[in-house]
Amino acid sequence: MEPSIWEAETFYRNRNIIIIGAGFTGLWTAISVKEKFPEKSVLVIERSPVPMGASTRNAGFACFGSLTEIIADSEKMGWEKTFGLVKMRFEGLQKIQNYFEPEEIDFKLCGGYEILNDDSPLQRIDEVNERLKSITNFEKTFNLNQNKIEEFGLGNAEYLVENLCEGSLHSGKLLQKLLKKCQDLGVEFLFGTEVLEISETEGSVKIIAGNFEIQSEKLVIATNAFTQNLLPKIDLFPARGQILLTEPIENLKIKGTFHYDEGFYYFRNLGNRIVLGGARNLDFKNEETTELKITELLQNHLENFLKTVILPHQNFKIEKRWSGIMAMGTEKSPIVEKVSSRQVAAVRLSGMGVALAPKIGEMVAEML
Repeated sequence: MEPSIWEAETFYRNRNIIIIGAGFTGLWTAISVKEKFPEKSVLVIERSPVPMGASTRNAGFACFGSLTEIIADSEKMGWEKTFGLVKMRFEGLQKIQNYFEPEEIDFKLCGGYEILNDDSPLQRIDEVNERLKSITNFEKTFNLNQNKIEEFGLGNAEYLVENLCEGSLHSGKLLQKLLKKCQDLGVEFLFGTEVLEISETEGSVKIIAGNFEIQSEKLVIATNAFTQNLLPKIDLFPARGQILLTEPIENLKIKGTFHYDEGFYYFRNLGNRIVLGGARNLDFKNEETTELKITELLQNHLENFLKTVILPHQNFKIEKRWSGIMAMGTEKSPIVEKVSSRQVAAVRLSGMGVALAPKIGEMVAEML
């Protein structure tokens, strides 16, 4: 079906900058670009009615890394890269708080906690705190707080490490606020539109989607776990995160965001309900998928984790189950780089898109 003249000269007209992907990275990039270049026309293209990768299908954490995760990253990537990554996450969370009122996005600085059953990470807590001091401005970002194990009613928890700098938010409300901010800045959108092909010449880059094509001066690919459809050789792979939500629980003691096993397990209270996700390290290979499904293996394991660790000796019922798709790679640093003279990729957020995307948007705007 050929576009009409009216469509061709409005919705499908050429733009200065096209961004593929309307998740957190795409929207923060659009905001940063319009703030830096208000005269530029910016179009965001999204294949789904709402973004369906990780941005609206996560657990709503506003975190920058647990103690064991930071230690593990430093051993794999070195302290310089790990420090830069934690700094980017922390500053990203600060930017979210500067842009929006807490009640607009249900932001709560409720504190983050990590359950440990091995004291070896505690041997390095002072070293990590010293390194993070210049980022968080706290003498001790991480503290051992044994009293709260009983206060929260946790089971199978030898140690509890507290981090007062972390919080939770409503991912859907944050995305809505970002969309509103984009619209206020004059960013335009095409939802339900899948980009099938990209071609580039010396003078422009062209996207082909269905029955139309649009040219632009620059193109940003912000499709995270789904990027290999457009850039087959890029260093990333999809990683599904499965999640469940309980029905309301009477006298729920849990308050805050919690991590376990280097962040592979994560849970928090949503009012008087529990949101729990993770455990993909039990089935890495099958969870390297873009299928938005849940599996009996992991859901049963998450329920058992609820029974033994989060809600021992308490009855609960599951209200909802879902999954989201993250992007991982050979290392945790995001990919923010030029893939050609006119194209930039901003992908592979390693499950930290909430915190990283605000700063990645700024980086992309500088590169354009």
